[in-house]
Amino acid sequence: MGTGAGAEAGAEAGAEAGTGAEAGTEATAQKRIGGGGSGRLAGVDAVRGIAVLGMFAVHVGPSPQPEGAGYLLLAADGRAPALFTLLAGFSLVLAQRGTDPARRPRGWAARWRPLLIRCAVLAVLGLSLASLWPGILVILAFFAVYFLAAEPFTRLSTPVLTAVAGASVVVGPLLSFLLGPLFGYGSSGRGLVPEAADLASRPGLAAAVCELLLTGAYPLATYFPYVLAGMALARLCDIRERVMAWRMAVWGTAAAVAGYGGAWLAGHVFGTRQRLLEAIAVHHPEAMAAADPVREVLNSQFGAVPSTSWDWLLLADPYSQTPLETLGNAGVGCALIGLCALAARHAVGARLLRPLTVLGAMALSAYVVHALVLAGPAHGAASWSAWLAFSGAALALTWVWQRVWADSPLRRGPVEHALRVATRVGARA
Repeated sequence: MGTGAGAEAGAEAGAEAGTGAEAGTEATAQKRIGGGGSGRLAGVDAVRGIAVLGMFAVHVGPSPQPEGAGYLLLAADGRAPALFTLLAGFSLVLAQRGTDPARRPRGWAARWRPLLIRCAVLAVLGLSLASLWPGILVILAFFAVYFLAAEPFTRLSTPVLTAVAGASVVVGPLLSFLLGPLFGYGSSGRGLVPEAADLASRPGLAAAVCELLLTGAYPLATYFPYVLAGMALARLCDIRERVMAWRMAVWGTAAAVAGYGGAWLAGHVFGTRQRLLEAIAVHHPEAMAAADPVREVLNSQFGAVPSTSWDWLLLADPYSQTPLETLGNAGVGCALIGLCALAARHAVGARLLRPLTVLGAMALSAYVVHALVLAGPAHGAASWSAWLAFSGAALALTWVWQRVWADSPLRRGPVEHALRVATRVGARA
């Protein structure tokens, strides 16, 4: 997520970039931040706000270095898009849980038309932003695919959904690894995002579909497991309960240690890194001159690893999208949700989280605005001062926006409100 050789994380949108944001924002707006009953929603939005700041760090911050404040950038690198996507799945279940079963839509048209309209708007918005060349890998079109793919899974029982989510952590990256060569992406060429111009021709359209599903920067194959994991977590853990929030914090920490720790053991004890260097010398000789050849290869393609050695699947580096990285990233997200939910239960904690909660509730708007700014006056920005400027402006402007529009549907954010209106109008039509 990012400028230069960075990468597009977050924005994923969710943008999740903040895109997963809109799914749970309505309920969040109805119950403004505080303790008690609103704590679980405030905590989820606060985590989304953290993801937005992490996205800014990757997009406009300096190159991450393992020293001093650089560790903050390393912590954000690769995790912001994963966190947005995990929250998208989590919010889908929260939104479904908050709907009266008697008022849930029935029939194909009532169920799918609003979803199709929302996904179409997200896709158009994503394709348009990507066409502006903002210097980031715009994720919104990918989120449209995630939401479409998630709908059938919302109807699975909790045990089945949990089993499918667990299996997808391994199956998704494995499919990417095995199918990549069949489409000509065995050693390179992955990590792109579709643009509006791709839709003008059949070859371009076919390439865009392939990118969305398998070879793009945030393809369904390797990012949809985060959506399923988020859905399963929301089903299993009612974070209105203190015990459940604590369990999420503990389980998430354990999963993160297992994922990142397993990759460290594979690389430093069982020789994975050395074998990868041998494979790189054969398939990526141009990367051998870099300080870290493995990192150099991964920087050239996001969303997948090369299909040149099975050892690639034992990494957990940012954007490698292996089973171990997926497990570790999902663990971080799970732990953050639990910790923020615990903090939001108390008045002091809720007040401290308030700026992040407000930002997280308007994450989609923040994502779109920051992409537009990066396509214009801030194109190529990459410094601590740029990160501070983006973060400070986002926190301040979202706070002011929700103050000004506190009694209006616009309080959800301009882009969130527009998406909601388009969905409702289309559904009625």
